[in-house]
Amino acid sequence: MNDHEVGEYWNRNAPAWTTLVRAGYDVYRDLLNTPAFFAWLPPVAGLAGLDIGCGEGYNTRLLARQGAHVTALDIAPVFVEAAQQAETAEPLDIRYLVGSAAALPFAAETFDFATSFMCLMDVPDPALALRETFRVLRPDGFLQFSISHPCFTTPHRQNLRDAQGRPYAVEVGGYFDYQHGQPEEWIFGAAPFREQARHAPFRVPVFNLTLSQWVAAVVAAGFVLEGLQEPCPTDEQLAAHPFLRKARVVPYFLHLRCRKSGLPQV
Repeated sequence: MNDHEVGEYWNRNAPAWTTLVRAGYDVYRDLLNTPAFFAWLPPVAGLAGLDIGCGEGYNTRLLARQGAHVTALDIAPVFVEAAQQAETAEPLDIRYLVGSAAALPFAAETFDFATSFMCLMDVPDPALALRETFRVLRPDGFLQFSISHPCFTTPHRQNLRDAQGRPYAVEVGGYFDYQHGQPEEWIFGAAPFREQARHAPFRVPVFNLTLSQWVAAVVAAGFVLEGLQEPCPTDEQLAAHPFLRKARVVPYFLHLRCRKSGLPQV
């Protein structure tokens, strides 16, 4: 499967996705993943940033509100149109483009930093996307990105529950069985049934890499890996939102930050 074919999937997903996330049904993003990402993000005020795979622009707008000068792109024109509509309604000086993470339409050393929120695990060749990101970053620029946790997003996955229905473990399998674009179907479980019934399930092509393959791709692109984190809901978050408990059994998300060293490449 190539980028164009993946873009067609996401273009079809985009209308329902935009409607449901703007209604607040992407609860793991809003209550856990995004807050953890921004709490870990270095200061970006005054910096030129690139947001790769921006979708309808939710996290892009948060970046801009932190004072960054943001350019964002997505492979799905319907997503970019929705993001631009939000920019028109509330101007934040964000520039949106249709484009592929595998062929970024920018000159070398254009940006001070880059972000990618839950995108790179959905591209056919994430290693190429990482090399492209390295190319467009200035020396000492950083990339921070989030992906589904590769150790627990596997071809076989089943939540295990106790007699009271509480999750206590996850059964995973097929970790080393690479999938190249096989689509899976799902929809936001937090959406009420009447809302789910109004939309066809998302069809998302799957490209699963192992954790070691992700780290190897980061290093091979030329980056220095600065750190990683696995968001976990706090006691306070669980008290307010008990449904987040599943994300305390195993990590749902993985965040990585890597830097383009200012030293010459050898």
